[in-house]
Amino acid sequence: MAWSYLPHTKADRREMLDAVGVDSVEKLFEDVPADLRMTRTLNLPPALPEQGLVKHLKALAKANANLQELTCFLGAGAYDHYIPSVVHHIIGRSEFYTAYTQYQPEISQGYLQALWEYQSMICEITGMEVANASMYDGGTAVAEAAMMACASSKKTAIVMAETVHPHYRETFLTYAKDKKIELKLAPYSDGLTDLNKIPQLIDDSTAAVVVQFSNFFGCIEDLKSIAEIAHAKGAYLIAVVDPISMGLLESPGALGADIVVGEGQGLGIPISFGGPYLGFFATTEKLMRKMPGRIVGQTVDNRGNRGFVLTLQAREQHIRREKATSNICSNEALCALTSAVYMSTLGKAGLREVAAQCIQKAHYAYRSLTSLKGCEPVFSGAFFKEFTVRLNKPVSDINKKLLAKKILGGLDLGKYYPELENCMLICVTEKRTKEEIDWLVREMGEVL
Repeated sequence: MAWSYLPHTKADRREMLDAVGVDSVEKLFEDVPADLRMTRTLNLPPALPEQGLVKHLKALAKANANLQELTCFLGAGAYDHYIPSVVHHIIGRSEFYTAYTQYQPEISQGYLQALWEYQSMICEITGMEVANASMYDGGTAVAEAAMMACASSKKTAIVMAETVHPHYRETFLTYAKDKKIELKLAPYSDGLTDLNKIPQLIDDSTAAVVVQFSNFFGCIEDLKSIAEIAHAKGAYLIAVVDPISMGLLESPGALGADIVVGEGQGLGIPISFGGPYLGFFATTEKLMRKMPGRIVGQTVDNRGNRGFVLTLQAREQHIRREKATSNICSNEALCALTSAVYMSTLGKAGLREVAAQCIQKAHYAYRSLTSLKGCEPVFSGAFFKEFTVRLNKPVSDINKKLLAKKILGGLDLGKYYPELENCMLICVTEKRTKEEIDWLVREMGEVL
């Protein structure tokens, strides 16, 4: 190639080699054993001019399906909610977008205030007294909540509902392996955790009961009754919640939860190949000092001016390793800011409106789909924005035909629950129009 973006000429390179006393670049790598060095050129196609490369990459990108082209009815932990344009305008400001984390908190007052407001709003929607500045994602938040319950109670077992997201359970097991924490699964009946089985699973070693609300099937658990069962046996209740549902459902704090966690992606964060996501974490003042991650606090300086500080960081970067409740090393500051901007933009009335549209449209879709021949209800309980239907054909076959029509169908539950073979978990958010739902119903009717 006669020209490249590399600024150094052959003469420049010769001069640098002469300065360090070698006659070739290869001499710089002599310490690497010869059998580990590649002696051929990389197996790459010829270089392209920039215009040609852009065209080539666009052609590759078209091979991927995306939510700008598809109509999405897939949820199961990642949700296609509408994101007001103001969210991206604010988080794209350089003072927010380029700041990684607050290692010099005293000079990050703006970001610290934003995180403090994020924490305050998480407390408000969950009904809890204190929240941290965020975790990596919903799965790590669940695992860290279980670790905190064990550390606080000095117990070594967790009872977790089978209706908790399978990926969250898997993440917990990864954490629990080295901590030697036992997992007991509470079975479900008719889509809800079997309340009669929970007391049988709790013993003196049980630190907490973990329940998702609404659960992985979309069904709304009886959180208050589960809290009473857990507390009667001396265990904490950890609630895993969809934050959007908090616009309508009673807060888990009011229902007796001791720790509330969940995935915050639905709060203004786009679906983007699995991340970055946002784990939120809230608890009671009693458990505050055992909380993982970092907390931003509000205070005043020696002149009485309002200020914000990082405080109560019970992690091994700041205290002795054996005293730390967590080794989580960072928070998702930009994602937390995103959700704070989203919640601020919507306000209480807006969040309630989004939740109301989700539940109304999901129930309309449920009634329409279950009226089709070959599509039956599976569970009878109340649900929020997701529901389960049983089909008369394999879900993979149905989804393949829907995808050909530019519709992203629901999750194949048989992959995680063998007893639910041919069952599809469908999600309907506020973004779906009546026309889109009717379109899904027509296409499903064609293929069933």
